[in-house]
Amino acid sequence: MATDLGFIDPTEDPTASGGREKVAMAPRPMNLAGKVVALLDNTKEQGELILQTIGDALRERHGIARAILRRKDHYSKPAPDELIDELAREAQVAVVALGG
Repeated sequence: MATDLGFIDPTEDPTASGGREKVAMAPRPMNLAGKVVALLDNTKEQGELILQTIGDALRERHGIARAILRRKDHYSKPAPDELIDELAREAQVAVVALGG
């Protein structure tokens, strides 16, 4: 049963008392026109292709200024702080590929 799978809500703060306190989500832009979008490849199969396709669609359909495509070192490890800092400086929106 799905209830036995132990899904984790990524918006929960596991360090909070009881692990039930929600982490506030980042504000969402009203539209993407003129925005720079960071696309982070998690290194799983097809991740880069998925993100390139998303970047193209965002340019064509939503008028983003540009897409920045970067790749993590390994899917099982967090992205290095330097990479996150770069993307935070450069982009207003981020998308992470979940290929595989």
